[in-house]
Amino acid sequence: MTTRPIAPRRANPRRTEKETAATTVYHALKRDIVRGVLEPGHKLLIDQIAERYSAGTNPVREALNRLSSERLVDREDLRGFFVPPISLEDFRDIVRTRCWVEGKALEESIRARTEDWEDAIILATHHLRNTPIHYYEHTEPGMPPPDNTHWEERHRTFHRALIANCGSRHLLRFADELMLLGERYRFISMANSYPRRRSVDEHQAIVDAALAGDTKRAVEALQGQYLMTLTIYEETMSSD
Repeated sequence: MTTRPIAPRRANPRRTEKETAATTVYHALKRDIVRGVLEPGHKLLIDQIAERYSAGTNPVREALNRLSSERLVDREDLRGFFVPPISLEDFRDIVRTRCWVEGKALEESIRARTEDWEDAIILATHHLRNTPIHYYEHTEPGMPPPDNTHWEERHRTFHRALIANCGSRHLLRFADELMLLGERYRFISMANSYPRRRSVDEHQAIVDAALAGDTKRAVEALQGQYLMTLTIYEETMSSD
């Protein structure tokens, strides 16, 4: 009996196009939610979102469902999709959970340290140190925050490099989700008035301890930075 070779499956161009459109809307919508362009509590009507991002309703629906699974969009039965509200208690919970999750991930990364992990941290630190962060020179009502897109990307890469060697992809994915939730609050506080910080020194303290293998000091420095961000947010919100 002659076995006929199995022909390779061809990609469905319409499906690929649909996935690409959904991914494009997903990234654009996520960016606007995290940066506060779409305000907390804003109802995300599918037709309006489709018009806003020049996309079809199906890709928009897929993007909203994906963001809902990542807690960046609230989905309510019979009411639709919303930008999640913000609260001080929610941010406290996010920061507290980040301290637990990333503290453990950093501890495990140091325990399983490799040269590649150390090199990645050194490179990420170098890139972040050499990327300027822009602050308000003056503030006016409704004034958008300075564009720190490049710094934010490198800041995210830096923190991911610190915990990348923890050995758990689920822990890393959870850390990524928490990082985005935390960034949303940081953007909102920057839209009011975000003070200058010695961020270079804060990051270097984490790196020095991690590369020295001092787990306790590294975790304390990492968690201390997150707790400082929370304190600044508390002070900013209480002054409004």
